[in-house]
Amino acid sequence: MADRTAGEPGRIRKLAQAALNADLTVDQLNAVINDLGTALTDFDGALNGFTGAMGKFNDTLGKVDTAVGRLDDIAVRLDGIVERVERIVDVAELALSPLLAVESATRGVIRSLRAWA
Repeated sequence: MADRTAGEPGRIRKLAQAALNADLTVDQLNAVINDLGTALTDFDGALNGFTGAMGKFNDTLGKVDTAVGRLDDIAVRLDGIVERVERIVDVAELALSPLLAVESATRGVIRSLRAWA
């Protein structure tokens, strides 16, 4: 087999330069891959933290939902109490209306007597 590189010194230099360039490119690619691995590890940690925060947020929403249910029950009970108080006030007004009429009449009589005297 004939040596084709014997008369081509420039070709050897080009091949050597190409090999050096390829080696540098591989080193740069390894650095990028390492940096990407570090970034992915950091992202995984952040994602785990986010997942934990979302779990706590979900628990909080569950507690809020439970509290809203309790508040609804309290509001229903308060409505019942307000209705009973309104009935008591209505009964008291009805019971006191004759007394208020007597009081008003008595005041009228007293005014009349004062005006006459």
